[in-house]
Amino acid sequence: MKNISIILLAILAVSLTSCGQYSNSKMESYIKANSSDTTIPKDEVGWKNKLTDQQYYVLRQKGTERPFTGELLLNKEKGTYKCAGCGADLFTDDMKFDSECGWPSFDKEIAGGKILKTVDNSNGMSRTEITCAKCRGHLGHIFDDGPTATGQRYCVNSASLSFEPVSKTTQKNKPVMKTGLDTITLGGGCFWCVEAVYEGLIGVVSVESGYSGGKKVNPTYQEVSSQNTGHAEVTQIVYDRSKTNLDEIFQVFFSTHDPTTINRQGSDKGTQYRSVIFYKNNEQKEAAESIVKELNAKVYDDKIVTQVEPFNAFYKAEDYHQNYYANNKSQPYCQMVVREKVEKFEKLFNDRLKK
Repeated sequence: MKNISIILLAILAVSLTSCGQYSNSKMESYIKANSSDTTIPKDEVGWKNKLTDQQYYVLRQKGTERPFTGELLLNKEKGTYKCAGCGADLFTDDMKFDSECGWPSFDKEIAGGKILKTVDNSNGMSRTEITCAKCRGHLGHIFDDGPTATGQRYCVNSASLSFEPVSKTTQKNKPVMKTGLDTITLGGGCFWCVEAVYEGLIGVVSVESGYSGGKKVNPTYQEVSSQNTGHAEVTQIVYDRSKTNLDEIFQVFFSTHDPTTINRQGSDKGTQYRSVIFYKNNEQKEAAESIVKELNAKVYDDKIVTQVEPFNAFYKAEDYHQNYYANNKSQPYCQMVVREKVEKFEKLFNDRLKK
């Protein structure tokens, strides 16, 4: 565990905001601009060009269509109901029922955090608004008066939805994606932080904390902390290339630690806390060097000092380091340091979080 002095420093130091000395808005803008998803316009002009007047009124201005006027109200075909703004899958035909309220109604949503729920106190009422988690488009409201086993009624504006019949779903040509698992090893300060962040990313299969970059075989935590082994605290990430990719892995990496400080993350000081990417092939090397170059030009005021080095060996850390944040959330270091980075990740990558 981190020694008591380090924990106290982490709690007391002003430098607790150790996730990077750069503008959060710059990084957020960079992530949005470099997302491979082209279904989400970057501004309201883009939305107006993409949507019909009625769709824009509902999705972007939180409007409500007149009851019994929506074209999907009486639809009984087999298929998937999607967000009309971005195409995200929201409901299936077997979730739909006739509530006689004048709007399409569903008793549950497709799993995976597709829909966000927030309190809506507008118009003198207290309701729960539902919005698309991917594009933040307004869908309608949810009520606890459903007649089915779930007891819920998702009351959705027809204009906020599009419908894809089963026949089209099964016949359409899907884009070719890279498949299979790949592994990347990253050092971004304390491995408790890095591990906790990546455990929440869709497409990540496993994350292990350990040591890499030094000469000693099978080092202990105490030996690495002495700074005599040359090892860095790292996390080894196994990810599914059909669900995430190197670009996203690196975007998460650079947005949740400070790559401009040498051998330091906030109050954690020492060579074991250096920022480093250990690449296993040319694809990883080129992707790492490319994003470093781009971030230096567009996001960071201070030069990035992240090392990009060939992978040699990974030594798994002691068992008590694995899943440390999940198992020790009440610890002061976890509350004051790890949680801050996890919350930053969750804010920037809200639509990419595991359920």
